[in-house]
Amino acid sequence: MKLDRRTLLIGGGAGVGLVVAYALWPRHIGSDLPLRAGEQGFGGYLKIGRDGRVTVAAPQTETGQGTWTALPQIVADELGADWDSVAVEPAPLTGHYANPVAESEGWLAGLGPFREWRLRHDGAMRITAAATSVRGYEQPLREAAAVARTMLIGAAADRWTIDESACDTADGFVIAGVRTFGFGDLAEEAADRSPPLRPKLRTSARGRLIGQPLQRLDSPAKANGSWRFAGDVRLPGMLFASARVAPPGGRLTGHSADAARAVGGVQKVVAHDGWIAVVADNWWAAERGLKAAAPRFTGERSGADARPQFEQALATGSADTLFSRGDYDRVIRGSRPLAATYWVAPSLHLGLEPLSATARFGGEGVEVWAATQAPALARNMASAAAGSDVLFYPMPTGEPAGRALEPDAIPIAIELAREMRRPVHVQLSQSASQNHDRVGAGALARMTALPGEGGLTAAWEMRVATANGLGSALHRLADAGSAKLDLKAMDGAVLPYAVPNVRIDGVLTDTVGTPGYMRGSPQREFAFFTESFMDELAHAAGMEPLAFRMSLLGSNPRLARCLQTAAQLSQWDGGGSGSTMGLAGCSAFGSHIGLVATASIGEDQRIRAHKLVAVVDCGRVVNSGLVIQQVAGGLIWALAQATVPAAEWVAGMPRARPIGGIALPRISDIPDIVIEIIPSTAESGGVNGLGTTVLAPAVANAIYAGTGKRMRSLPFDPMAAA
Repeated sequence: MKLDRRTLLIGGGAGVGLVVAYALWPRHIGSDLPLRAGEQGFGGYLKIGRDGRVTVAAPQTETGQGTWTALPQIVADELGADWDSVAVEPAPLTGHYANPVAESEGWLAGLGPFREWRLRHDGAMRITAAATSVRGYEQPLREAAAVARTMLIGAAADRWTIDESACDTADGFVIAGVRTFGFGDLAEEAADRSPPLRPKLRTSARGRLIGQPLQRLDSPAKANGSWRFAGDVRLPGMLFASARVAPPGGRLTGHSADAARAVGGVQKVVAHDGWIAVVADNWWAAERGLKAAAPRFTGERSGADARPQFEQALATGSADTLFSRGDYDRVIRGSRPLAATYWVAPSLHLGLEPLSATARFGGEGVEVWAATQAPALARNMASAAAGSDVLFYPMPTGEPAGRALEPDAIPIAIELAREMRRPVHVQLSQSASQNHDRVGAGALARMTALPGEGGLTAAWEMRVATANGLGSALHRLADAGSAKLDLKAMDGAVLPYAVPNVRIDGVLTDTVGTPGYMRGSPQREFAFFTESFMDELAHAAGMEPLAFRMSLLGSNPRLARCLQTAAQLSQWDGGGSGSTMGLAGCSAFGSHIGLVATASIGEDQRIRAHKLVAVVDCGRVVNSGLVIQQVAGGLIWALAQATVPAAEWVAGMPRARPIGGIALPRISDIPDIVIEIIPSTAESGGVNGLGTTVLAPAVANAIYAGTGKRMRSLPFDPMAAA
C-alpha cells in the first residue's frame, strides 16, 4: 500500500502551532480525505475528530496570502466551531477540488476539447492564481460546513428527543438552552446520518467568526521554523545538485567535467543538451563544482532593452479588437485626440525562494517534492518526465509573486535521481533562478482620448502590445503550445469609467524572455495606463482629478466610494500644481480600491512614497487582518516593482543581479500606510493582487503634481524624458 504523506497545521489558543506528519487512507465512501483513528469525514472538505478537532482540507496553495487561514475560517464560521480547535491540511490531489473561478473563466480554454476534458477531470483546474481562493471556494465550503452542522444538530436533537429547530452551534458545541454536546461527542453518530440535500446556511449574527482578524494558522509554524518549504526536504541517503539551464532556444556546447570532479564532495557531472548539473554530498559543493565546470551555452542574441521589440509590434503587428462600445471611429473623425504612450517593462518576481525539487525512485515508485501553485499540472509534468505515474507532494511556496506556478526544476530532479539511483535534491542558485524567471509579460500601450462637453471624455482607445502571462504558463504546464491574446488575458484593460465610445485593441507580442504568471498582472499594467492617462485628461480639461473621475463613475458607485473615502482620510488637497499627492482607483478581482499617495523625488533622484492611504471594498470580508496584510503587502511589492531598475537582457534571459544589489525597498523606505475596509454585503472579492494595481499610477500622479513631470514608464526613471 502506498502512503499519502500530508501536513497538518493546528491552531492553539496560546498561539501554538503544531506540524504533524501522518499517512493513512480514507475509510468513508463519498470523501477523499484520509482519516486517522477517531476522525469522521463529512464530505470532501472537513472532518471532525473524537477530540473535537475540526480539520479543513484546503484545495489552494498557501503562498503567504493567508488562504490556509481564510478557507478554514469560512468553514469554522458556518459550522459554529471553536477557532482554537480548527486545523488545516492540503486537500488530496483528486479531481474534486477544481478552482470554480478558473473553471468558469476557462483558464484552460484553447487546449483542444479532449485535453480540456481530461485536465478538468484529473484535477488540473486546481490552480492558485489571480486572487481566486475565497472567491472560488467560499460557497462550496459554506455548503459543506452547513451539511456537517445539520448532521451534528440532528444527532444531538435525537439524543435529547427535541426538534432540530431548537438547536444551534457555537464554539464547537451543539446547544439547546443550557444543554450542550461537543462536536467530538457527536461526530461518529452524525457521520452515519443521511446528509441534507439543501442545507440551510447560517443567517444569525450570534457567535460569528466571519470578518474577524483571527490568528493565522500558519504563523506559529513559520515563526518557529517548523514550516517546511521545498528547499527543506531531507531524505535518507539524499544527494544535492546545482544546475544551469540553457537560454531559450539554446543548448549546452561545452564544459569541464574534470574541473568539477576535482572539487571535494562532487559525485557526478550530468550533462544534457539543455542543461548541466553537478551532484555532490552538499549543495555548496555542487555549486562550486558547477562553477568550476564553466558550462558554455548557445543562445539567441537579444538587445539589453526589451522596449524596441514592443514598439515594433505595436507599430506593425496585427491587432485584434478585444472590446468595443459605441462608435469610436465616428466620434474622433476629423478631431485631434489627446495621445500618450505608456510602457511597463517585463518584470522579475524578485523572490527569495530559488527553483528547487526533490525526486526519489524506490519502493513507493517515483516520488517528487516541489513547490507549486498548480499541483495536478505539476504532477502531470513529473509523470511525463518519469515515464510513469508519480506520488507527488506539493510543498508550500516561499515565493509569493507567482513564480511557483511553474516548478521547472522537477524534470531535472527526476533525471538526476534516475541517474544516481538515490534521492536527489536539485536547486538552482539565486542567479540561475533569476536567469530563468518566467517574467511578467510587460506591455506597451498607445492611449488616445477625445474630450467631450464640459471636459468629460467622449471617446477612449487603448492599443496595447503584450503577451498572455497566465495563459502562457498554463499552456506550458499542459504541454499545449502557445497562448493567444484575448480579453481574459487583458483583464483590467476595460476602464471602469462611463466613457460612451471605447475600443481596446491587442497585439500579441513575441516578448524578450519567457512570459509567465505574476501576482496582480495584467491588472497592474492596465491600471497604470488607465489611471495615469485619466490624470492627464483631467489636467487637460482643467478639472480636479477626483471630481473628474467622479463625473465618470456613475455606474461604479463602489469604486467611487473608495476614491472619495481615501480622499477624505488623506485630506486630499486636489492634486494641483505644487501638491505632492496623487490618486488612483481600480476595480479588479471582484473588488475595488482607491489610493491616495504622497510622493516626491529626492535629492538622489530616487522616487520616494511618504504616505499611502488605501480604501478597499472587497465585498464580504472573511478575515479583516488578512485583507489589511495583503493590501499592504501588495502596495510594498508594487513599490519595489516601480522603483527597482529594470533588468537587462542577454540571450533572451534577464541578467541576474545580487539580491543585495537590486535596490529593493528597505524598512526605511516603507511609507506610512493606512488601510480602511468599507463594510459590504456583496459577494467576496479577491485581495491578493489588489494593492499591486494602484500604487504606480497614484505615485506617478503625485510626482506630476509636485514637479510637472509625467512618469509614463515602469519602473520609474526620474531622469528620463516624459
